[in-house]
Amino acid sequence: MTKAKLHDGSTVDVEVHGAGPTVLLPVNPRPAEGPQAEAMRKWGADPALGRSLIEGLSDAFQVVAFDYEGHVLGTPKPDTLTPANVAGDLLAVADAVGADRFAYYGYSWLALSGLQLAIRTDRLSALVMGGFPPLGGPYAEMLRVTMATHEMAVSPQSPPATPQTSRNSEEPDWSSVEVSMTEAQTRQFVTLYQALQGFDDRAAQARISCPRLCFVGSADEIEYGERWGGVHVSMAGPVVNRRAELGDLGWEVSVLEGLDHTQAMQAAHVLPVMRPWLASATGVRLPR
Repeated sequence: MTKAKLHDGSTVDVEVHGAGPTVLLPVNPRPAEGPQAEAMRKWGADPALGRSLIEGLSDAFQVVAFDYEGHVLGTPKPDTLTPANVAGDLLAVADAVGADRFAYYGYSWLALSGLQLAIRTDRLSALVMGGFPPLGGPYAEMLRVTMATHEMAVSPQSPPATPQTSRNSEEPDWSSVEVSMTEAQTRQFVTLYQALQGFDDRAAQARISCPRLCFVGSADEIEYGERWGGVHVSMAGPVVNRRAELGDLGWEVSVLEGLDHTQAMQAAHVLPVMRPWLASATGVRLPR
């Protein structure tokens, strides 16, 4: 166990597993337990997702795991969670383990963080983005959602509400879950998406110098209710509709049929796509 010092002076725990080319994974290496684990299972999430990803890669790679999302929730950065600072934090993790070159995998907002990293450094050997489109990203929509979340966090008189996604009838009704994040926790994501409003992800493609893979569930379409401004966030659409253009720009693209945002992040779906691609991109021969 080592620690990396981040842009605000706080530190995040870093675990290193396996040997081979370095892969940074911003995941929680420790499985959730008790009520938290039960709640995650209820919503279709794997309480041991981070551990599953580590175990699925560490036989061929040096996996550097750190719970960045857990860290920013535990040590909020309401005014400083900017794209540049996030990229700096990821580089600090690589520095902490002495990795001059490394691959990076992130999902959802941690995927867009990887894109921000890729345009700011030449140290990436490979980039994998899951659950967030590298082209045509929903930055404006996510700002509206995060601003609504922040407003609910600072207005205790407002009834608790959360986004709902229900194109698949088997999915849970998110509107039954309470928003429990604090003002500082929610404001840091407003800060992040505000800073991304001027970001031209089409122009940014020329600044990515490493091999790159993106994947998304074909059903990753999220409808937010009235209290969230009635926003539709499409993660799948930009990838599916611009697949050929992404290929021309150097992206390997994988669409996971029938999977929504939560389903497509599970290790059973991620590893069959990411593991062989990372091996090819980094010149690793996978164990038989």
